[in-house]
Amino acid sequence: MKLVNKKSAILRYAILFICGLPLLALTSGIAGGQKDSDMGVQFKLQASEKEVGLPIYPGAKPHHDDKNDSAAANMGLWGNSFGFKLVVLKLESPDAPAKVAAFYQKALTKYGKVLDCTNGAKKSDDSSKKPSAGTLTCDDTPETGAMLFKSGTKGKQHIVGIEAKAPGSVFQLVFVDTRGIDTDEKPQ
Repeated sequence: MKLVNKKSAILRYAILFICGLPLLALTSGIAGGQKDSDMGVQFKLQASEKEVGLPIYPGAKPHHDDKNDSAAANMGLWGNSFGFKLVVLKLESPDAPAKVAAFYQKALTKYGKVLDCTNGAKKSDDSSKKPSAGTLTCDDTPETGAMLFKSGTKGKQHIVGIEAKAPGSVFQLVFVDTRGIDTDEKPQ
């Protein structure tokens, strides 16, 4: 299922994850011989409601694009000064996309202002104002007919993508945490 175009943040972060594996050894101190390094890699094809940080839509069930496809992914990569986590759940419901969208727009308010990125990036009323480095923006555009909602910060995003699929909806719940990677958020 393609909910966003090739400029998708999820795709960028997945590429970062794969390309970042060799950097893990260098940034964590392994290459320098440090013994007390905090580093790790995680990849599993399961994810929970708690891990994605959003409730499961009532009556929704896992969605598989084909028989070999997983309905979830949970991957992480971290070192002393950075961390990356991506959690994805693909679900389906017999309900209309508008009903699913209303449910998730309400659920996303837990993380702050909800951005409706359905029609792409919206220009600010005051174009002289630049958003702060950690401010979440609509820099992704959904495929035609799909809806895209975001909440959180640039470093900790919760994203919901929804599209119509007869007889109802197919949607993805996404959590992206990029501590110390291209954000203003400092490692803890």
